[in-house]
This record gives sequence, C-alpha cells and structure tokens, in this order.
Amino acid sequence: MKVLIAGANGKIGRCLIQRIAKDNTVTSRAMVRDPAQQSALQELGADETVVANLEGDCRDALSGCDAVVFCAGSGANTGPEKTVDVDQNGAINLIDQAIETGVGRFVIVSSMRADDPDSGPESMRHYFVAKQKADNHLRASSLNYTIVRPGKLTDHKASGQVRLADRIDEFGEIPRDDVAAVLLAALNTPATARREFDLLAGDRSIDAALAALDA
Repeated sequence: MKVLIAGANGKIGRCLIQRIAKDNTVTSRAMVRDPAQQSALQELGADETVVANLEGDCRDALSGCDAVVFCAGSGANTGPEKTVDVDQNGAINLIDQAIETGVGRFVIVSSMRADDPDSGPESMRHYFVAKQKADNHLRASSLNYTIVRPGKLTDHKASGQVRLADRIDEFGEIPRDDVAAVLLAALNTPATARREFDLLAGDRSIDAALAALDA
C-alpha cells in the first residue's frame, strides 16, 4: 500500500513516516509545500517525497497512491483564516482530488469536539468548525474513510496504550506518536473503513482497541 502523507513535515506526519519505515506493508510518499523540507524527510525514512500545495493541484502527488493520511494543520499560532485554508478547504480539496485520481482510502486527523464546536472554548471554535466541515465532506464522499478525533496533543513518549470509542465525553490528552501509531494501524484494519472515533491515552493496546470497535 502506498500512502500519501499530507502534512508530512508536521509532528504527527514525521512520527508516521518513521513508523511506516519500519512497516513492510506500507510505503510512504511525503507531501510538503517547501522543497527544502524533502531531504530531512527522506532521512527520517520517507520512501518518496513530493512537492504540492493543499490549496492547489495535488493530482500528481496523489497519482499511484492507494491511500491518503491527512494530518496537516494550520498550527496553533495562525489565525482563523489560515485554519479555514488548511484544515477545512485544504482537506476538502484533497478529498475531491483523491476521488478524481482513484484513491480509495482516506484517513484524516480531526479533533474531539469537531462534531460539537460549541462545546469547546470560544478561542478554538473556528478550529472545530473547520474540522467539522472537512469531516462532513469526507463522510459524504465515496471514499473508504476513517476519521480519527484525538484529544489534546502532547509530545510525550508513545505508550502504545489508548482509549478509543465512537464518542468519549470527557476531554483528555494523547501523545502525537500514539496518534501516528493509530493512523498506521487503521490503514491495516479493514474494520476502520467508513468509521470514526475519539482517541485518548488509555490502557488498551492499539490493536485491541481497534478490534473492539465492532465488539
């Protein structure tokens, strides 16, 4: 399986590249906007790198890929307009072009509270709304999607232990590297197709937690 990683130079994207490099079932194509980032991602273990802009034509980047993992984000220090450009419109643009180029699988990093933006702090509401609109577009598509909604992201060391469910009422944290591990596992778990779930640090192995989705 060849996977295009959108947001490859972000923290989750870099963790995912390193995990895929150790997996013999998946190869990675790291998508970046800045050509200067390509060599560093190749050193991390990316099988291929490609330059493309989420807000533009990504069809060449998508060509030949079986799946997409969208873990791009505008970042905490950008304003609402950039959040809409990347987290909402960039995701929608890539979803549409994935369908056009024949990609069948799309895994997206969303956020807890994306389904209920008003439940979060006002300062984050634009972010949750952007994620909600991207998620809704993906749900309505023909793609075999997985929507992963993590809680607050941290840089703590991965534990390999998670809690996931269709919905988790209480908010919490999850290391970015554990999110990356879940993304890779979801690609290899057929039961996650056309599914979505909240994700936090927990006490269950990732494989067991994913297997329990249909339990």
